[in-house]
Amino acid sequence: MSEPLVDLRVTVAAAGGTALPLTVNVLEGDSIAAMINTTVEEHGALHVLCNQLGGTNPRTDLDLLRMDMAEFDRAVGPNMRSTLVGSRLAIPHMIESGGGSIINTASVAALVGDVLQTSYGAVKAAVVNITKSVATQYGPQNIRCNAIAPGAVMTPSLENNLPQKVVDSLKAGNALPYLGSPEDIAHTMAFLASDESRYLTGQLLIVDGGMTMQSSTAPGRRAMLPA
Repeated sequence: MSEPLVDLRVTVAAAGGTALPLTVNVLEGDSIAAMINTTVEEHGALHVLCNQLGGTNPRTDLDLLRMDMAEFDRAVGPNMRSTLVGSRLAIPHMIESGGGSIINTASVAALVGDVLQTSYGAVKAAVVNITKSVATQYGPQNIRCNAIAPGAVMTPSLENNLPQKVVDSLKAGNALPYLGSPEDIAHTMAFLASDESRYLTGQLLIVDGGMTMQSSTAPGRRAMLPA
């Protein structure tokens, strides 16, 4: 067991809860099923599923004519198929428990065109539609399904690998004067998992600091305002 998992279990216990660290390969249905079954055995029921995985290789996921089609095929598994399979395996347990909340991870890449990562935008757009389908199909069984579309989020990986000029350009594209943190996404997921969002289903929550809602000319025009 890795140290981060140990630390997480201790943190959750200190807050009065219990954590069960499990290893799962989301590309394998049997592995996902084992995770869900173990969770139900340990806690007696399943009420929340968070499908949080994705990404493509930006070096091979290029524009349409230059992208590696093998990268597209690879992208389907962790981004789209795992969301379908995880939900498919969790829903029967949620029905038995009287309902639940499924939280999918999309991306702002699902909402806009881009010059790179054609595969990533396509599979994340599929996640948005899967979310709406699950919400429609299983709402009568008191199962909610929503998705989150993160914008630029400064994970440790990005902080350690992105040049400062790229970070500055991402920040300039936001309406807010800062980039997101992993905690911003986690808080949104906690809201969707809770009863505070009980009347919210089939929705895409865009958590991007205002990046996609503003005109592309807004950052430059802001400089025209008087000091």
